[in-house]
Amino acid sequence: MDCAIIGGGPAGLSAALVLGRARRTVALFDEGKPRNRVALVSHGFLTRDGTPPAQMRKIAHDELSVYPSVRIRSERVEDVARETDGSFRLTDAAGEEWRARRVLLAAGLKELLPEIAGLRDFYGKSLFCCAYCDGWELRDRPLVLIAGNDHTFHLAKTIYNWSADLLVCTNGYDSLAPEEEEALVRRGIRIDHRPIGRLVGSDGQLAGVRFEDGSETPREGGVVAERLRQAAPFAERLGCAMTPYGGIETDAAGRTSVPGVYAAGDAAYIMPAQLIVAAGDGSRAAIGINEDMTDDAFR
Repeated sequence: MDCAIIGGGPAGLSAALVLGRARRTVALFDEGKPRNRVALVSHGFLTRDGTPPAQMRKIAHDELSVYPSVRIRSERVEDVARETDGSFRLTDAAGEEWRARRVLLAAGLKELLPEIAGLRDFYGKSLFCCAYCDGWELRDRPLVLIAGNDHTFHLAKTIYNWSADLLVCTNGYDSLAPEEEEALVRRGIRIDHRPIGRLVGSDGQLAGVRFEDGSETPREGGVVAERLRQAAPFAERLGCAMTPYGGIETDAAGRTSVPGVYAAGDAAYIMPAQLIVAAGDGSRAAIGINEDMTDDAFR
């Protein structure tokens, strides 16, 4: 086949659509565990704002079914190896082997959430990882930012656009410089360095932050600053160069440092993690793949 796409999120699906329309033979591998599966709805995607993630994927699958050269495999890819002729051999979880002239890495990222009791009860319902995705629904409510990476100051400033009633819980994570802390306090943003005991609420709706000393601060929603890592190991296995932030290094056409290997979506640029941005990036990479294969045919 012409291209194997690893990952069935917006980047991989968009790439499959473009390549299918370009009459390329494509296999898209999707194990069905998207990062946004905990979210009730997705936002920020024009014409699909407020649509459940599973529904968006079904719409995409239905649209791809029109193109006979595109196959969707509900299997996890276990291994990718480069052959001596420059093609690639993929092995899926069912033990089936596939050969492809090009590979697109679009498996996205996995989040590492802070280990706080109760957090997962609210994640995707009233606690989120992206203010641009869910900040509108949280506007003007008492919010909490739970630190968990090195971007606490940036996140606090961003969330402030949606609610000035903001509590930053560092939870022992030393991620604010003194001058940053002063800048936040000047805007009325509260900062609490005490360790969090657990998050409280019911039916997915956050009600408060309970600290280890037993005291509790009412909150109605917020943002968790998670850490991110590659969802699949193939970029490193194939020897792709990585960015300082852990993304897969690509050029303007989605090419990685390894000939024949392309990357798109969150796995490539890490941030911003937006469905519409990932979809556009998948389209861009698919055009790069098709153009490169066309040029090869005319050499």
